[in-house]
Amino acid sequence: MFQLSEKQAQEIVDKMMMDIPYNINIMNDQGIIVGSGKKERVGTVHQGAVKALATGKMVEVREDKRFEKKGTNEPIVIDGRRVGVIGISGNPDEVRPFCNIVRTTVSLLIEQKTAMENQAHEASRKKAFLEMLLGHQGAYSQKIKKEAAAYKIDLLLKTLVLYIKNLKLDDGLSKLLLPYPSFIMEEDSHLILVQNQADTDMLIKRLMKKSQPGALISIGKWEAHIAESYRQAKSAMNISLALKLPAKAISFEEVEFLVKMSHADLTGNINVVGKLEDTVDLMETLTSFINNNCSVTFTAADLNIHRNTLQYRLKRIQSLTGKDPRNLLQLFELTHGLLSLYK
Repeated sequence: MFQLSEKQAQEIVDKMMMDIPYNINIMNDQGIIVGSGKKERVGTVHQGAVKALATGKMVEVREDKRFEKKGTNEPIVIDGRRVGVIGISGNPDEVRPFCNIVRTTVSLLIEQKTAMENQAHEASRKKAFLEMLLGHQGAYSQKIKKEAAAYKIDLLLKTLVLYIKNLKLDDGLSKLLLPYPSFIMEEDSHLILVQNQADTDMLIKRLMKKSQPGALISIGKWEAHIAESYRQAKSAMNISLALKLPAKAISFEEVEFLVKMSHADLTGNINVVGKLEDTVDLMETLTSFINNNCSVTFTAADLNIHRNTLQYRLKRIQSLTGKDPRNLLQLFELTHGLLSLYK
């Protein structure tokens, strides 16, 4: 059961007392003062609060007593539970309306805090389930199938994974994705699981509409195990990022050879392209040269530079790596190096 901390309670008291000309006390579910305009009282038991917690009703004290001051003490009830008490010192007839205001404020804060904690807990549980699902091998147990069903995933069906980067969610897109199990991998990466083959083309087309100009989508194959389709989609995304492919959507089937090549240890521990990592313009030049089929004219236009500048950069790449991009076989080795950086 949620409880306000002393810090939270005191912050509420201090803020409310700027507008309310009476002393305010906030007590926890044990009747102990956790926030007060008289800070020396924090940590002591408030007898009026104890009575209010026991009865569930407002307790009014109309005369000062040895251990009580006149005022009102009203329980804070959240989801049917008495989680604390609001007390305001003064004539009950005068302070009663203020007591209701403070109680409502505290109740709203507690409910908001509880909702945020529940949301964080669900997000953590969902992330843990996804990690388990993506690392799972072999047959799915009944327990996993049951948990997957809670996320609208039928593990008896084949699944296709969409791996998306730079996706900006808005109301329209959230509505579009509502029928599909989706997960946030990182701040800018989402996974969408598709189990109806007829939906695939339409969904990708909608995702790639003009409102998502920066989105990149990679597509796995239809697999009985989600982990396998995810591995394929992620590998395809790595190829797209490594070569800066112009296509915004790419399937694993299109780049399966390149994926296998990226994992092949063809040059030992030495990756010549690694020598270009600190020179952004040369990395950009190399990927553009590859995507423009080694055309000097098209590459220069793509980079918005003069042909002579491009030739200078290509020679710099050769100087740093020992491999000439204008030589087809050596370009093949440079391409492998690029892919290896993202495997």
